[in-house]
Amino acid sequence: MSVLLEVTDLVAGYGAVQVLRGLDLSVNEGEVSVILGANGAGKTTTMRAISGMIQRNGAVRFGGEDITHTSPNDIVKLGIAQVPQGRGTFTDLSVSDNMRAGAYVRKGGAAQADLDEWYEIFPRLQERRDQKAGSLSGGEQQMLAIARAMMSRPKLLLCDEPSLGLAPIITQELFAILGRLNAERGLSILVVEQNANLAVKIAHSVFVLETGSIVASGTAEDIAKDDSVRKAYLGY
Repeated sequence: MSVLLEVTDLVAGYGAVQVLRGLDLSVNEGEVSVILGANGAGKTTTMRAISGMIQRNGAVRFGGEDITHTSPNDIVKLGIAQVPQGRGTFTDLSVSDNMRAGAYVRKGGAAQADLDEWYEIFPRLQERRDQKAGSLSGGEQQMLAIARAMMSRPKLLLCDEPSLGLAPIITQELFAILGRLNAERGLSILVVEQNANLAVKIAHSVFVLETGSIVASGTAEDIAKDDSVRKAYLGY
């Protein structure tokens, strides 16, 4: 399996505050990788650095191409889409306009066919397509955020805390959908998540992040057998 995303010695932060301290991770093509870590470990900063949203040093390569100094807009065009923490929907726009906004990097009329496809996958969005996104429930907004990101037809989907603030049954539904996107479409996914048990179930590889550095990594099976990681993140 070829490496799709490779991050090497990544250093990033906000102004004088350094959050990531030489971080290394990779995502293989067609696989799901999960980053586990406590609050403040640097998970969201990692996602923002990969997407080019904050200043970073080190190396970020995507499909063999160095994108360390590539703009966020061009990174989306290359095939990386992010579902940010807190959904990030345009609350004053309708559901359908939010989804069409996700296809802004594409040309031609193919977006309508994709819109119909995602309405089929998320029927609640179809029912609410003319409503403002801000009127949706938290779970529906998360579905919208995923569908909007997928409208760009990414090769790699970045999901930052998709379960945040959601009821367990909605969280299970969302992770089942992410698992199907990987299994049925071969979509590569990088997930940051505190609900470790659900995330590890769909993962091929797992990275444990503490204070800006990766302190453990391996297959999902290997990580589940690591006593310290299991007790700290899997709760058993």
